[in-house]
Amino acid sequence: MGRRKQEAQEGQEAENEPSRAAGVLVAVTLAGAVVGAAFAVDEAAGVLLVTVAGGVALHRSASRMSDSSATPPPPLSGDVFAAHSDEIERIQQGPGEGMTILYPRRVEGEVNDR
Repeated sequence: MGRRKQEAQEGQEAENEPSRAAGVLVAVTLAGAVVGAAFAVDEAAGVLLVTVAGGVALHRSASRMSDSSATPPPPLSGDVFAAHSDEIERIQQGPGEGMTILYPRRVEGEVNDR
């Protein structure tokens, strides 16, 4: 298959995929209709529905968070610096945003591979 034909097919596949924004809009509209119907039946039922939905959303969000008290994984066996030094000689900002380079302090008896 030619390159242009393959690109054209990929473009058509992307156009045929449903929009994520459209899905969110439909979900919000349906949720609004359900809440509106609950408030139309009884104000207390509407308040109860909104409260329960908020509690379920909060529970799902909290259960997805990582456990910070979990034991960290052991250091990689190929990590030369983890086994030799815990002290840092200097810190340098790297070329990328938020990138920091740590240079460990040399330990006596360390073999230089260079």
